[in-house]
Amino acid sequence: MKKVVKFMSWVGFRNLEGPEPLYIIDKSELPKLHRAAYLGYDEKLRKLLSRKKNAVDSRDKYDRTPLHVACISGCPAVVALLTQFHCDLNARDKERTTALIRAVQSLNKRCAGILLEHGANPNLEDGNQNTALHYAILEESVSIATQLLRHNANIEAIDKSNLTPFLLAVKENKKEMVKFLIENGANVHAVDNVRRSALMLAVFHDSPDIVKLLLQEGVSPYSQDSHGMSAEQYAYSNGFEQ
Repeated sequence: MKKVVKFMSWVGFRNLEGPEPLYIIDKSELPKLHRAAYLGYDEKLRKLLSRKKNAVDSRDKYDRTPLHVACISGCPAVVALLTQFHCDLNARDKERTTALIRAVQSLNKRCAGILLEHGANPNLEDGNQNTALHYAILEESVSIATQLLRHNANIEAIDKSNLTPFLLAVKENKKEMVKFLIENGANVHAVDNVRRSALMLAVFHDSPDIVKLLLQEGVSPYSQDSHGMSAEQYAYSNGFEQ
């Protein structure tokens, strides 16, 4: 019998939903405060806020605050300034996404660090129930993921498809992130919303190295999903014979 570590692929799993891509900002659409935050004009922003302090959490037409756009463009000085004016660290935009998630999506570690140090909640979810840690895994940033875990990010948070950051890493074939999460105590036996295991996802997504790693971690090839199929059965049905 061919070993499970030889699994390559099978057909299925088309309905899994992952984190949304980062939106694009058209600076010409931004209000004055937002434009200053986006462009990193911290002194100009300070003057504007000194005249109108309650505008620190003002919204643009996409429900973004100045903090959101500063985190996207990567302006830590602006982020620090906005915290001095007591901005809402956990404000959500039209997509129910926090500034912390936007900073992580944009790989702006310094912005993310400032937010976390000032008390931003790392476990708030966006519209697809993805947390900042899901995005750190998607972007393959060990440093940001470490930063989030140090500030009590939930390593077992689940999105709308019941994917934990670990399952997302497997699904997206992020081998180094899979290793990182295992080293940090992630549950390797987690399953998605139809009880598909990490091993099933690794087989489908052509990840033989991850399959081998999961088997070494004791993930069973015989556990069944909600359709009564095991990873081994799926592999055989895709042409792997004894």
